[in-house]
Amino acid sequence: MSVLTSPKTYTALGAFHAVDAVLCGVQIAPIRKILDDVGLPENVRPVLPVVKAAAAVGLLSVTRFPALARLTTAMLTLYFVLAVGAHVRVRDKVVNGLPAALFLGLVAAMTVQGPDQN
Repeated sequence: MSVLTSPKTYTALGAFHAVDAVLCGVQIAPIRKILDDVGLPENVRPVLPVVKAAAAVGLLSVTRFPALARLTTAMLTLYFVLAVGAHVRVRDKVVNGLPAALFLGLVAAMTVQGPDQN
């Protein structure tokens, strides 16, 4: 068992996405600024909490449905590819796109390895 395949990692990432879904739903100032900086249209923003909540559910399902958790990390890989692309498109500062790039690396590695199925 490695950190990337541990159900605890999936659970922690799921909890993070659950909190992030709430924060995106209420659009706290730092999140609003990031979305403004990358030029995400206002009509697309209500989709983000739904996507993040679905990601949380998928990740938290790791012990009962490991295949769903792995599919969720694959979809999060696509999500973070798009996020990094948005930062690159607007020529954002590297420090602003770094969290998306780090999450991209994490979820891509988790997708390749998949969760432990003990």
